[in-house]
Amino acid sequence: MKAPKKWCNNGAIEMSDGDLEVDEYVDEQNTNTDKKNESVTVRPSETQLLWLQRGLDQAGGKLPLFDRIGQKVSEKTVRSCIRQGWAEPWFNNPIKPDWLVCRLTDAGRELASSSPMIPDEDI
Repeated sequence: MKAPKKWCNNGAIEMSDGDLEVDEYVDEQNTNTDKKNESVTVRPSETQLLWLQRGLDQAGGKLPLFDRIGQKVSEKTVRSCIRQGWAEPWFNNPIKPDWLVCRLTDAGRELASSSPMIPDEDI
């Protein structure tokens, strides 16, 4: 087990080897699960899917910090995508340490590219 090196304001933990991990219990987890049924099928909301799709044409799958009209992407959207395995923390932002810079995971890239594209005007 890696030892934490630095706790960040955004809920990410910088590990001693430089990796970032996210505290999964910072906010409540919202999944469509039945306690008796272990199989989980979670579909992204339109907001989540739009955010993930915007990473498809970015270098390294970098996900945006802001939407197309300049509003900060909701931390709830970011954290829920991380919990579902669609996004992962990439690095700490030295200018704004409380902002979580993320990129698409392979699962997130597959989900975003296989779903119908959502135009920004629909949200």
